[in-house]
Amino acid sequence: MNRVDGKVAIVTGGARGLGAASAKRLAAGGAQVVLTDLREELGEKAAEEINQVGGSAIFLRQDTSSEEQWIEVVAKTKEHFGGVDVLLNNAGIGTGARIDKMELKAWQHMMGINMEGVFLGMKHCIPPMRERASKWEGGGSIINISSIMGFIGAPGSTAYCASKGGVRLATKAAALECAKLGFNIRVNSVHPGYMETEGLQSALRAIAKGSGDEAKEAARQDMLKATPIGRLGKPRDIANGVLFLASDDASFITGTELVIDGGALAQ
Repeated sequence: MNRVDGKVAIVTGGARGLGAASAKRLAAGGAQVVLTDLREELGEKAAEEINQVGGSAIFLRQDTSSEEQWIEVVAKTKEHFGGVDVLLNNAGIGTGARIDKMELKAWQHMMGINMEGVFLGMKHCIPPMRERASKWEGGGSIINISSIMGFIGAPGSTAYCASKGGVRLATKAAALECAKLGFNIRVNSVHPGYMETEGLQSALRAIAKGSGDEAKEAARQDMLKATPIGRLGKPRDIANGVLFLASDDASFITGTELVIDGGALAQ
């Protein structure tokens, strides 16, 4: 039996990177998956790749900072698959700026996606999860993607660290709330370290554009040095952790952090 057989999962930011890898891993584990993203072409492609190998997935366009679109996504998920059992709040952005140079609109944009999107996802997925939670030993499962920057600070990343730290503590509060109210819904956060994703490549390209290829390579080497295991993470590393937290194997785990960082925070 697959680990999430029969469960219905919503994966935000599912068009590429960690979201796409997690959606495919959940589908391979038996879940029916709804991928959401603003990148329609990539999202449709990711869903089709799941369906081509025998999985079950659909794609919906979504701005996770819009409450109206959350209501629509949940309604369409229930209409298509019958309910919601797993929510992976993965959508996020990671642009940086010096705090004294950052525009308020840029700060608000990051909070709107990284924090408000997570809040809205939990708000609108908890009610349908409660309807089906008794079907599973581990009940419903909400997984919020944070970052190792939800634990530590970094120059030029004040807004990002604030948003990811907020996700970490919001996860704990929601977990306690769901547990004490008897909702049978677990809420946990996942904290990736330095990952081989398009987001990282974009950041490195920006460094190269501003400071040259030598600075780009130096930044990459700094990330490797900060990762004791000796390599950068891959999307599948996060996807495997997501599958575990979504499954009933994690039925006694709520309100905690799963750090997947190659040992970076252990130093």
